[in-house]
Amino acid sequence: MAVTTLDPRTALVVIDLQQGVLALPGTPYSGADVLARTVELAEAFRANKLPVVLVRVSVAADGSDAAPGRTEAGGATGPRPEGWDELAPELTRPDDVVVTKRNWGAFYGTDLDLQLRRRGVTQIVLTGVATSIGVESTARAAYEHGYHVTLAVDAMTDLNADAHRNSVERVFPRLGETGTTADILALLAKTG
Repeated sequence: MAVTTLDPRTALVVIDLQQGVLALPGTPYSGADVLARTVELAEAFRANKLPVVLVRVSVAADGSDAAPGRTEAGGATGPRPEGWDELAPELTRPDDVVVTKRNWGAFYGTDLDLQLRRRGVTQIVLTGVATSIGVESTARAAYEHGYHVTLAVDAMTDLNADAHRNSVERVFPRLGETGTTADILALLAKTG
């Protein structure tokens, strides 16, 4: 379903647009393209006095607070470069809400739901990296928490083209509405 409306209290929720993640190769969009579109959305949300939530993933240097559990793929091992978990500076503003997660999704183990509810948010617009991991996990949880979910599909990317396509074509339409950055900006202009 194409994006049809934005609630009066909609928040932009940005997943993992941080130095280490943006350095990875993205498909079908580059990290730079996703960042540029997200910055454009964030400026429009701020201009409309709507919340911008920047979510970053981080773990302790020794990995002691990383998500536990065995997986066939394994986890990230070894030290991460200095500043890998710092949010892209062109995206951040002092009044934004910053949430640090230790898992794929932005709701579990964080105060994201509390931050949104305190601001009266009923809908979220999602952007970020990776489409099939952090963005999809957050979209699923947002749907389960009762938020209206909108996904800016040209402001997200993945490490795997098939995974991105599966999320956009098969999963996201079951969780909410999808649209482009331009679609969402047009709706913001109507409400502003």
